[in-house]
Amino acid sequence: MTIPDRRPSAGGTRLGRALAWTLGLLLAFAVVPAAVGPTPARADNPIVQHVYTADPAPLVHDGRVYLYTGHDEDGSTYFTMKDWRVWSSADMVNWTDHGSPLSLATFSWASADAWAGQAVQRGGRFYWYVPVKNRATGRMAIGVAVSDSPTGPFRDALGHPLVENGEIDPTVFIDDDGQAYLYWGNPNLWYVKLNADMTSYSGSPTRIPLTTAGFGTRTGDPNRPTLYEEGPWVYKRNGLYYLVFAAKCCSEFIAYSTAPGPTGPWTYRGTVMPTQGGSFTNHPGIVDFKGNSYFFYHNGALPGGGGFTRSVAVERFSYNADGTIPTIGMTNAGAPQIGTLDPYVRQEAETIAWGSGIETEPAGGGMDVGWIDNGDYIKVKGVAFGPGASSFTARVASGSGGGTVELRLGSPNGTLVGRCGVPPTGGWQTWTSVTCPVSGATGTQDLYLRFTGGSGYLFNVDWWRFAPATS
Repeated sequence: MTIPDRRPSAGGTRLGRALAWTLGLLLAFAVVPAAVGPTPARADNPIVQHVYTADPAPLVHDGRVYLYTGHDEDGSTYFTMKDWRVWSSADMVNWTDHGSPLSLATFSWASADAWAGQAVQRGGRFYWYVPVKNRATGRMAIGVAVSDSPTGPFRDALGHPLVENGEIDPTVFIDDDGQAYLYWGNPNLWYVKLNADMTSYSGSPTRIPLTTAGFGTRTGDPNRPTLYEEGPWVYKRNGLYYLVFAAKCCSEFIAYSTAPGPTGPWTYRGTVMPTQGGSFTNHPGIVDFKGNSYFFYHNGALPGGGGFTRSVAVERFSYNADGTIPTIGMTNAGAPQIGTLDPYVRQEAETIAWGSGIETEPAGGGMDVGWIDNGDYIKVKGVAFGPGASSFTARVASGSGGGTVELRLGSPNGTLVGRCGVPPTGGWQTWTSVTCPVSGATGTQDLYLRFTGGSGYLFNVDWWRFAPATS
C-alpha cells in the first residue's frame, strides 16, 4: 500500500533523525561545566524532544503546570519563529503536547517573529502577551491574545498592538492588590500598569532606570553599562519582588535583581544560571508548584540544536534561607517526578517524558502521536501499575500496513509485558481500538511504548489505557 506524503508541517518536525539520540545528548552536555556534577544515567531534559522549543513561560493552574513556549523551526540560522506551543504536566516529567493554539496568523497585523511571550490568568480567562513585528511599521510590538482555556485556541484580543516601541519580551505580573504590570524591553526595560481588562493600560510606558546598582556592571560595551539584556520575568515571594533576566549577550547568562515594590528601586543580586549549554541566548521562567520551586530555561541540547534551534529544560531548586536564589546548573536529569502516573485512566499518547523519532499532529480537536517508524518509542515515567495490569488498549489509525505496539519496562529494549497489533484502518485519521493481554506489569515502572513494523510510517496513536488485574 502506498503511504501518503506526510511531510512535516508546523505541527511537528523530525529534529535530525540521522543523529542518534544518545550520542547527541552526550555531545550536547559535554559543554556543561564540571561544577554541575555527575548526573544519573537517565535523561528527562530537555522536556520536549520532537520539536525545538524556546523562551519558556510557566503558569500554574488547576493542579498542572502549563508551559508556553516559542517554536524554533528546523535548520534555522536566525530566530525563525512562526507560532507558539503549549505543554502541561501534573508531575513535572510527563508533558502533554497541546499543539499550537497561537501563531502569527492569529494577528492579522503581524508579519514575522513569533518571539518570547508569557500567558497569565485573570477572571477565568487567559491572556497571552507576545512580541511580533508590526507589518505596518516594521517595528516589534506587543500583542495580546485571549482564551477561555489555558490550552486555547487563542484569538487576538484587540486587532492591533497593545503597545509598540520597537522592543520585545513581555512579561506580566499581577500584584496582591490586583494591579497588573506589563514589563518588556531590549535594550531598555519598560513597564506600564495594565487595567483590569488586561487589554488596555493606564498612563504611558515608563522606562526603568538601568543603573549598575540595580542591574550589575557590564564591561566592554559603553552602550550597555549594565548586565540587563532581555527576557524579564517578574514575581513576588514573601513580600519581595524579583526580576530575573537574561544578562550580557552573548553568550547570555541568567541574573536577577530584587526590589521592595513592583517598580523598584531594584538591587542587583547576582547570577542564577551561568553561561553554559549550546545556545548563546537563555530565557528564565520561575514558578512554585506542589511545594517546590522550579526554574525553566532553554539550551541547545538536542541533536541539531544550537542558538537558533533551542530546547526548553527545567530544574528544581530551593531558595536560600535569606530569600536569595542559588546558582543553578543545567542538567540532563531534569526535575524529579512528583507522584506517579495512573495507567488505569485514559492517557493521551502525546503525554511523554521522552520520545525518540515520533512527532505529534492535530487530530479531532486534540493531538495524536504520528510519523512513527520502526524502532521509534515513547517513554512514560513513573507508571503506577500496583498489583498488576491485565490488558492494554490503544486508539490507533493507519493509512499503511500497520505494525505493533510493544509494551516494555525500564528501557526501549526492557522487559516485554505485552504486544498489541495495529491493523490497517484505511486512513491516518480513521480510528479503531486495539486490545492485548499484559503480563508482568506490576509496581511503579517507566513504561516504553516501542513501535515496530515494516518500512515507512506505520500508524498513529491517539490515547492508551491499561486495565487492572482482578483477584
